[in-house]
Amino acid sequence: MKAVGEFSWLLSFDDEDERKANERARGVAALLHGLHPEELIEAIPAARSVFVEGTPAFDAGILVGLETASVDGPAPAAAMLEIGVTLDGEDLPDVSAALGLSREAFEEALLGTSFTVGFLGFAPGFPYLYGLPERLRRPRRGTPRLSVPAGSLAMAGPYVGIYPASMPGGWNLLGRVEAELFDPERRPPALFAPGDAVRFRR
Repeated sequence: MKAVGEFSWLLSFDDEDERKANERARGVAALLHGLHPEELIEAIPAARSVFVEGTPAFDAGILVGLETASVDGPAPAAAMLEIGVTLDGEDLPDVSAALGLSREAFEEALLGTSFTVGFLGFAPGFPYLYGLPERLRRPRRGTPRLSVPAGSLAMAGPYVGIYPASMPGGWNLLGRVEAELFDPERRPPALFAPGDAVRFRR
């Protein structure tokens, strides 16, 4: 446990498998939200950590030992989101060819996969989705693009993600979605939340 502010801490999880570490992080975040809804400002899971911020009344003693304690896994998915996608990404032909698959076979495999939102990061509302089978993975591009269009569905390593706004990026572009991922006027502002289950459909 590391203090990163007067009333904020970072808990880290050293599981060799990142997805297991993320499950522990989400489980701890859910535990804290359940135990201290008033004194806790936020508990935000990441790939291998949880950022915790409390009010002055928050008892940091509850955090001691949580990095190594046996904690129940995260609750069942808060939501099952079906996201419409147009698979016309610029990198899709190269990705499928590098995997030794026809474009159609790759698309069907992608659409047949259930994903889990592990965490949000990189940009407001950007979801890091776990669940991509190892046989479908490709590394990020060697040269990032200066501008990736908002709504781009992309993949890199074990992750699938969606760019919430136009920005630079080095992931492989697979297609595009019409859903608005982040709206500061919406409550909650992000379309996705850690733990949500996601499937893509045409």
